[in-house]
Amino acid sequence: MANWRERTYCGEINLGHDGQSVVISGWVDTVRDHGHLLFIHLRDIKGLIQVVFDPTVATDMVVARSLRSEFVVTVSGVVRRRADDTVNSKLLTGEWEVVAHHMEILNKALTPPFAISDKEVDGAVCVDEDLRLRYRYLDIRRPSVQSSLVTRHAILQEVRRFLSDHQFIEVDTPVLTKSTPEGARDYLVPSRVHQGSFYALPQSPQLFKQLLMVGGLDRYFQITKCFRDEDLRPNRQPEFTQIDLEASFIDEEFIMQLVEGLLHRVFAVRGIELPSPFPRLTYADSMNRYGNDHPDLRFGLPMIDVTETVRSVNYNIFKTIISSGGRIKGINVKGQSDKLSKNVLQEEFAKKVVPSLGAKGMTWMRVENNQLVSNIVQFFTDSEQSALRQVMQAEDGDVLMFIADSSPRLVNDVLGRFRCYVADFLGIIPSDVVAPCWVTDFPLFELIDGQLSAMHHPFTQPSGTIDSGMNRDTLASVSARAYDVVINGVEIGGGSIRIHSPEQQTTIFEILGLSESDIRQKFGFFIDAFKYGAPPHGGLAIGLDRLVAMVLGTDSIRDVIAFPKNRMAVCPMTQAPDTVDPEQLSDLGVAVTVPVVR
Repeated sequence: MANWRERTYCGEINLGHDGQSVVISGWVDTVRDHGHLLFIHLRDIKGLIQVVFDPTVATDMVVARSLRSEFVVTVSGVVRRRADDTVNSKLLTGEWEVVAHHMEILNKALTPPFAISDKEVDGAVCVDEDLRLRYRYLDIRRPSVQSSLVTRHAILQEVRRFLSDHQFIEVDTPVLTKSTPEGARDYLVPSRVHQGSFYALPQSPQLFKQLLMVGGLDRYFQITKCFRDEDLRPNRQPEFTQIDLEASFIDEEFIMQLVEGLLHRVFAVRGIELPSPFPRLTYADSMNRYGNDHPDLRFGLPMIDVTETVRSVNYNIFKTIISSGGRIKGINVKGQSDKLSKNVLQEEFAKKVVPSLGAKGMTWMRVENNQLVSNIVQFFTDSEQSALRQVMQAEDGDVLMFIADSSPRLVNDVLGRFRCYVADFLGIIPSDVVAPCWVTDFPLFELIDGQLSAMHHPFTQPSGTIDSGMNRDTLASVSARAYDVVINGVEIGGGSIRIHSPEQQTTIFEILGLSESDIRQKFGFFIDAFKYGAPPHGGLAIGLDRLVAMVLGTDSIRDVIAFPKNRMAVCPMTQAPDTVDPEQLSDLGVAVTVPVVR
């Protein structure tokens, strides 16, 4: 076998190797037998190179002709420039080839269940994701998957360098910890030594990073695994990676400027330049203009409230909704009238799409010759039409679409999602634009089934004074010193300035319905730590998987995780989660009372 110390990577062969002897190792990508000559593409993590087996110089053509895709081989030979008419411009090494003198098969391979070549997998052949995840070790050989993981590594290196340069210290925090309410369900780990007791896998290092601030560490960060037993969604994983950071004696401005600098460095890994500074929206503005707290700013279509503008219009549906305290909002689809036929607007959008989003229907109007054209325009006076055109900034060629409902929350939600649907339908979302923003001034609490719940988590500092004697409506109006960073309509990270007063932290727990014994049992150690002098502090956590997917422009975080779970939170390769031996359960004092459902 050739000396591995002499190895050259396939994808790094260049002009400097012309005429030199090299040793290359990797997997056989393709084989082409031309009778007199045999050609293979050899692949490693750096790329591909063509290898030529010529019986006048190769030592064993019989062995070479036994090669099949995915055989592991090492080849020694001489690099030469390819003839002009055989140059492969699609390969980085397409001007070069290696004339093999000796080849050794290190391992044979079965025929893989799907083609490894990116061209085959991503082009004509569509491979089921579960099949790829079942054989993930083969899927990882694909150049695009390897490139994603290499980019992830480069991003992590930049994160560590950037935060270290800003005096942050990387500290590990426990994985086996105490179950505390943080918004999602915990994954529990039974203890054999302390039967009947359970550890929890951390949803985040929240409490520990705050305790590091109490410990005077000043600036902390960690690339950490987090675990949340959440309801399944396409872009969620039961375990995910988080860039976690916390700092003392700072304010919101420090965190925002730091994170903007960090994200500039991260996106620069792929040559993407972000705007500076990031736009900022309050939670209220984001909800009113875009229908959610994670607005996509790559395109226009802001939501415009026209309730007051149409209050006097003699259109019964509008009058009924307004009289019941509802709202009417619209979007102006600029210059797209020719692309939106009456059939699309009425039969597709109004009767199918909008009802599927939760509203009863949609009203639409065109602007032609500086006039509104619609089946409800007859109910508008000339002055009312003029006022509506003005507030909607409507011009010829525009299409106006309105959602009306007695529930203002529903109007925001439906129109917010519908604006994104329309933008995607019309293809007006630019693929080469990255649009970040900050969303700030979140409510401290939200009402869920009539009960107050922390919108972020119970460790977020309120913007003003607060006490447990306030009524529910007053508490629901209190804002938090919280902030989210959003990119292209996806929340990438979120954080807040934390509570550092033990009295204020206890008050928040009481407002959330925890009894004195609950507080002591769940958070006693935390409150006690604050009594020994906690500094003002705050931080933020960024979802690394979402961030890498955003940098690479891929829709799924599964594409940037080495061994992800599928949409059902199952690993098709290892079949986790799985049953365990009854003796293991007995040792843990655990009994399974329900049948296994897969």
